[in-house]
Amino acid sequence: MIITIGGSICSGKTTLARKLAEKFNMKHISAGRIMREMAKENGMSLLEFSKYVESNPDVDLEIDKKQKELAKGNCVVDGRLSGHFLDSDLKIWLNAPPNVRAERLSERDKKSEGDAKKCIIEREDSERKMYMKLYGIDLKDMSVYDLIMNTAKFDIKNMTELVSIAIKNI
Repeated sequence: MIITIGGSICSGKTTLARKLAEKFNMKHISAGRIMREMAKENGMSLLEFSKYVESNPDVDLEIDKKQKELAKGNCVVDGRLSGHFLDSDLKIWLNAPPNVRAERLSERDKKSEGDAKKCIIEREDSERKMYMKLYGIDLKDMSVYDLIMNTAKFDIKNMTELVSIAIKNI
């Protein structure tokens, strides 16, 4: 079984994927982790790397290729486009209001909420352009997803329980 979790920046993709992988004894694959590792290898911040990828689409194609190669057997894959690229049994999209996501990024990356919000806006704009240009994918189109959740409404325990019900009914 393959479960994909896409979502906006700081919506809880990785947190939910980790919990589900643990609960169902599945492998966890994170496109974000792959991208962060590549940014670090290139001595760039995530935002700098995101902008770099805009003019170097081969990098994004490499991230997608690695994700596909790893997504075999029972796994939970989190990544903004995973639901578009992988033939999964359950496709989930997570979102939360911008102020909630900025607060989460601020806590995670130890920056001001203003800087976090600016970073989110810039990165989402960069990625939206890139995904449309590279793949013709509009991130606002939710038609590929089986389950869409506002993560500001639920804590991780409740999110895991809700998605677990869906998984058990596949």
